[in-house]
Amino acid sequence: MADIEITEAADPGVSRRNFIKGVIAAGAAVGSANYMFRGAGSMFAQATTPGAVERLITITVNGQQRRVDIMRQETLATTLRYKLGLTGTKIGCDRSECGACTVLIDEVPHYACSILTHSVRGRSVRTIEGLAAEDGTLHPVQQAVVSEQGFQCAFCMSGYVMAAVGYLQDNPNPTRADLAHGLSGNLCRCADYNKILNTMEQAAENMRQA
Repeated sequence: MADIEITEAADPGVSRRNFIKGVIAAGAAVGSANYMFRGAGSMFAQATTPGAVERLITITVNGQQRRVDIMRQETLATTLRYKLGLTGTKIGCDRSECGACTVLIDEVPHYACSILTHSVRGRSVRTIEGLAAEDGTLHPVQQAVVSEQGFQCAFCMSGYVMAAVGYLQDNPNPTRADLAHGLSGNLCRCADYNKILNTMEQAAENMRQA
């Protein structure tokens, strides 16, 4: 009964169509006001929303500062491949299991698929494209891959190479068992692990001689 009384008491001059028009007009007015007064120098500028992430950021990749437009949830692997064209970083499982996307962040191996791009601002990112010297000389680990023909399909190769570079920088004299443990975060879908370990033993030797 209460609903009936309220309906009967409503202004008969206000139709449903006019009400909707009024709501749309009000929304448009608010949107226009936000657009007009959102400039950084305006006294009406809105403060940054807590927890918001800047879209246009600068990151350091392979020694170069790169300006890139990212989404808040964008991973480093996505940025490297699809924004910067560094396709040597592969995306395999995309959930931190296979290691195909391994890159060095401050010279420490990380899965790029599980690192948000905005979190690497102020840090140094190195991909497989940044390993060779400026004159084209291959990194000792890359040279070992060429010499030993250490991979079959090679989809996992760049991730293994980056993981090995990071590992061997801190462990220059590993045993075969040490290498197996140190590279255990990377998977080979061809299961050619014996050849990979042979390659990485040669890589360790190359790095000691470099």
